[in-house]
Amino acid sequence: MKTTVKTTVDGDFEITGLVKKYGSNLVVDGLDITIRRGEILVLLGSSGCGKTTTLRCLAGLETPDGGVIAAPDRPLFDKAGGVDVPTHKRNIGMVFQSYALWPHMTVRKNIEYPLRVRRNKAGLAEDWALRAAEMVSCEGLLDRYPAQLSGGQQQRVALARGLVSRPDLVLFDEPLSNLDAKLRADVRSQIRELHQDLGFTGVLVTHDQEEAFALADRVAVMRNGRIEQCAAPAEIFRAPASEYVAAFIGMANRLRFVPAGGAWTSPEAQLSVPTLPATVGEVPTALLFGPGDVRLFAGDPGALPGTLAFPVAVSTVEFGGKTLSVGLRTGEVRLHARVELSPETTWMLDLQPGKQVWAGVPHHAVHAFAAEEGAVGEAA
Repeated sequence: MKTTVKTTVDGDFEITGLVKKYGSNLVVDGLDITIRRGEILVLLGSSGCGKTTTLRCLAGLETPDGGVIAAPDRPLFDKAGGVDVPTHKRNIGMVFQSYALWPHMTVRKNIEYPLRVRRNKAGLAEDWALRAAEMVSCEGLLDRYPAQLSGGQQQRVALARGLVSRPDLVLFDEPLSNLDAKLRADVRSQIRELHQDLGFTGVLVTHDQEEAFALADRVAVMRNGRIEQCAAPAEIFRAPASEYVAAFIGMANRLRFVPAGGAWTSPEAQLSVPTLPATVGEVPTALLFGPGDVRLFAGDPGALPGTLAFPVAVSTVEFGGKTLSVGLRTGEVRLHARVELSPETTWMLDLQPGKQVWAGVPHHAVHAFAAEEGAVGEAA
């Protein structure tokens, strides 16, 4: 029988002006963010953006060079005020990427470890470890050792350990990256179910867009130690705040146009069109759209209302069961289409590199930004 565990502290966590340097390398640059009570906030970004360092500063595993980290009831770190609460006194649970289970301890003792470190006699006496194990369906594994467990079982034990002390905040450091695809989906669902049942406050770090969108109440996209955009997943997907955010969440097809004599030209793509689906003024403009937004036509489709259409050459074709991934090239620009296979699209199975076709992108799927050099490459 499953049991629930509730934390005891009401209110939000606040990070203000957080700074962290390694030598002359500024990793976290004046970061401000609120972690709302009962939400899972996902820090999403590429390697080196500062997301893991931010998480470690929250946990007390790194000492910031500036700023304030405040729990709802007390400051945890305040550079100016000389406050730095040690990790074991922050009442924060942590789930690591590598499971980090003690190999010489049984599952029960691994789960109990935070209770023993914090000298939580009530938790030990009332067998909170059993309750936490029941939450993740590991109650039958309590007498085993980590080496006797599968990867998925080890990660569930790590989840139980992160929750057992009824922490005010649970931190997840890329908890699914070491699992295969099926286990990743299973454990991801379990984290979401646990959050729905327990209502814990969590911060999860990942570089995986799908994982972020599946687990987050809000996603904070990080870049160069700062928050580029923080919003609900649907809002970020519907209205990315910048070219970088759009590229990072999967809109990696990019066409750069410049105004020229009343029209718009793309020198790299060797295209010219009278108007763009969307603009940000008479400035060099980047149009971004996702692979799934691209339709392919065997020949010139003619004037299609509400569609940006242009000729392309096939460069690669990859069969994916229900989908076909097609690499495209126009001029110097590489694009990518992901097409759902159906009776109307089976002709694409015969596509070969070098074949000339047409691509069409609905105007509503195109996002326009003032062109930013290198933004897509950074997000890759």
